Amino acid sequence: MKRMREKYVDTLAKLYEYATTVYSKKQYTQWYDTKKGGYTYSELKAKCDSLSKKLTQYGIGAGDKVAILSQSMPNWSVAFFSIAPFGRIAIPILPDSSENEVTNILNHSESKVIFVSQRLASKVSQECRDKMTLVIDIDTFEVIKADDDKFTCDGRPSVPTPEDIAAILYTSGTTGSAKGVVLSHRNLTSNVITCYHSCKRTEKDRWLSILPMAHTLEMTLSMLYPMYCGATVYYLPKPPVASLLLKAMKIVKPTTILSVPLIIEKVYRNSVLPTIKKSRTLTWMNENMNGLMCKIIGMKLKKTFGGHISFFGIGGAKLDPEVEEFLLKANFPYAIGYGLTETSPLLGYAMNGWRAVGSFGYPVYNVRLKLHNVNPETGEGEVVAKGPNVMLGYYKDPVRTKSVFTEDGWFRTNDIAVKDEKGRYFIKGRNNNMILGPSGENIYPEEIESVINNVDGVNESIVVERNGRLVALVQLDENMIEWDKEGEDNFYEKLDAMKEKIQKMVNKNVNKTSQVSSVEVMKEPFEKTATQKIRRFKYKDSAPTVEEESKSKGE
Repeated sequence: MKRMREKYVDTLAKLYEYATTVYSKKQYTQWYDTKKGGYTYSELKAKCDSLSKKLTQYGIGAGDKVAILSQSMPNWSVAFFSIAPFGRIAIPILPDSSENEVTNILNHSESKVIFVSQRLASKVSQECRDKMTLVIDIDTFEVIKADDDKFTCDGRPSVPTPEDIAAILYTSGTTGSAKGVVLSHRNLTSNVITCYHSCKRTEKDRWLSILPMAHTLEMTLSMLYPMYCGATVYYLPKPPVASLLLKAMKIVKPTTILSVPLIIEKVYRNSVLPTIKKSRTLTWMNENMNGLMCKIIGMKLKKTFGGHISFFGIGGAKLDPEVEEFLLKANFPYAIGYGLTETSPLLGYAMNGWRAVGSFGYPVYNVRLKLHNVNPETGEGEVVAKGPNVMLGYYKDPVRTKSVFTEDGWFRTNDIAVKDEKGRYFIKGRNNNMILGPSGENIYPEEIESVINNVDGVNESIVVERNGRLVALVQLDENMIEWDKEGEDNFYEKLDAMKEKIQKMVNKNVNKTSQVSSVEVMKEPFEKTATQKIRRFKYKDSAPTVEEESKSKGE
């Protein structure tokens, strides 16, 4: 049956049937430190079938929407597979969504049921609960609220076709305008098969899940793909802070991890760089034998990740070039994945010999990519895609759907890229982030930000345009500024010196048109999306700087 699975698995119902039959005795999910609360593939089937019957009893049938609001856990996949394989439509909601966002998603999607964790239950308003036929505690699968008038036993599940809707994923991205991305069974299963062609995993592999399962990157590559190959996925009971991650990696010894750039960038800045600076030997090696030094640190880094890591996938945003250069020299088994929620998500990837600093490599299996509206002078064009993984459209939004497709049916990613002589793609920046310079030149803030983020003491940054000038909004490392001394006279002298240092170092390393005219230091962390991208729209006009915050407090 394994030989036939690629042709056979064209819906999530068939994926579910295949995995729970072929891998029935294997462990599918579990907590990183205990088997309690996890499921073998056969136990998963028994629990999902039972929950599906419960939904059927309350009239929830094919085409009905069922929401999931929970942090990542073994029960998340149980909830999902009690929905999609039976013709119902899953509405995954990101756990960091606000109460207002949760309300909007539930209303817009017309969800009739919600699986919600105890940790996030407060985000479901009483008004939303009252509209629900069922509210189910995902931690225990106990029914919190049931509309007994709907107990009719007439919910009719169905066997979904490849073109039927499997899930609607809501994303506000970095632009602020929420979109319900409609993904079919074919969209998701085709991308699972793409994953297999990109990097083959087997029953022996161990995943450590550290991203929200409601995001398509984690859902497809760390829930659906492990199921396709019979692997085991381990979960953390709390957010993946450094101490918990280190402990989990020692226990699980994962072979596979999906991550966003921020995690590995923090490891580099908070662990690798300080280690080099503290050691005279490593400092000398860094200047005279950089390649060998990187390999030595790379070996230690692999041990830190459990010693068995063979695939460390990075996606969701662009990786810092300095960090990638180190990983490449360190021979660390990282891979770059490129895609969007709208493409289920994978479009391109770079691993092993295909990797190059700043490149996402080549199109994945069964997907076509090209550059659209190429500038003959710069070679820059918008990346457009065609493939079975491209979404059906945006839910209830035909105008927006039409706007993201070319006239001949290619999906527009909104990413501007160039290709090198080997055909590899290099992202320059987002089309809607691009700033038009005074002489008509294209300025990509992401390129300036990568320089700013490598200034000693800088944690994160974004570059925005204000009155025709480039302004850098910067958040510093924790120990760079003593915020409790804001009221003292020399506080602002230190702050101004830091801003001047950042501006000089950045402008020294960027071209004339990309130079920043001022630096503003942010006291509070930037607001981010699920994949840790800064929500740029929140900061385009103005943002409270340290000085403004102090004035508002009357200091």
